[in-house]
Amino acid sequence: MRPSATLKLGYFPLPSAEAERIWRCLKFPGVRFAALDPCIGDGGAFAKITGDEHALRYGIELDAYRAEQARAVAHEVIHGNALDVHCSVESLSLLYLNPPYQFECGEGRNARMEQVFLEHCYRWLKSGGVLILVVPGDKLYVCDQVLAVHFKEKRAYRLTAPDSVKYKQVVLFGVRRTRRERDRLQDFDVSRARNRIHGMSRDWEALPSLSDIPAAFYPIPDSGPANLVNRGLPLDEIEDLLPKSAAYRQALRVLFPPTQSVKGRPLTPLHAGHVAICAVSGMLNGIFGAGEARHVAAWSSAKAVTVSTEEAEDGTIVRTEREHFVQELTLIFASGQTAILR
Repeated sequence: MRPSATLKLGYFPLPSAEAERIWRCLKFPGVRFAALDPCIGDGGAFAKITGDEHALRYGIELDAYRAEQARAVAHEVIHGNALDVHCSVESLSLLYLNPPYQFECGEGRNARMEQVFLEHCYRWLKSGGVLILVVPGDKLYVCDQVLAVHFKEKRAYRLTAPDSVKYKQVVLFGVRRTRRERDRLQDFDVSRARNRIHGMSRDWEALPSLSDIPAAFYPIPDSGPANLVNRGLPLDEIEDLLPKSAAYRQALRVLFPPTQSVKGRPLTPLHAGHVAICAVSGMLNGIFGAGEARHVAAWSSAKAVTVSTEEAEDGTIVRTEREHFVQELTLIFASGQTAILR
């Protein structure tokens, strides 16, 4: 996964316009039903998809800030890893799954997170419950086994919002089969369904786009409240208690060494080289001035490249690059003005 995506904990939110189109494809039962988003984010897309007054919304989110945002639109949000959360089987009416788009590195085998999340969560969906799976189109095939065996009436659509096109997002609708329907499946039926899913994944750009007018409707069955249990580590408590641990205090001296304070006058006058060394080592950093001239100064050493050209005797142009280090001073003034001096 790209570093920018890692910083977001694999968060690829569904555009609001696409969430509204998905909502139009659902037929709500008119009574209470339970819905889950195992990667709820800030809850915006999930709230639009389950936009019914009878919806009981449940969510799981790894990021503490986004989990707090999601609590404004969901009945229950667990701050933790969805793979550490457990739920009673066949207790949900709707499962909206937009998992991280990356690989999981495991001890036994490596697998795509789309597959890992679906295998972990699909059992919580009751027979006749609706699955809404949003994944990159070219990675849809990694979910083929679960989709072929446990879901029927599968339809996939290409998403056309700019952010969805950027991440190659497609949405797949499916209805979970009953136990009797699964028992009646033949090997040929499973193989044919898997081949169909692989064909969707290979030619995902040829899939029909999800339009404002639904091509099919998915009725959601009713269900009671769900019971989610987090068996993972309490992330908030660990974060609060970590600074008080002996191991953290020992590592603190290495990870965050205290800034050395240098005072007094030098024994001999400093020449230009000494001043440069003191500056780039951070000894001259600090807060200076008063009023509008008050500013923060931070010195650093940066690499610069000097390019020169000359003509050889045979008329060819020789280009020479020379790398050297320069002292760089970053200034931030109280007025908000910034400057970088070299």
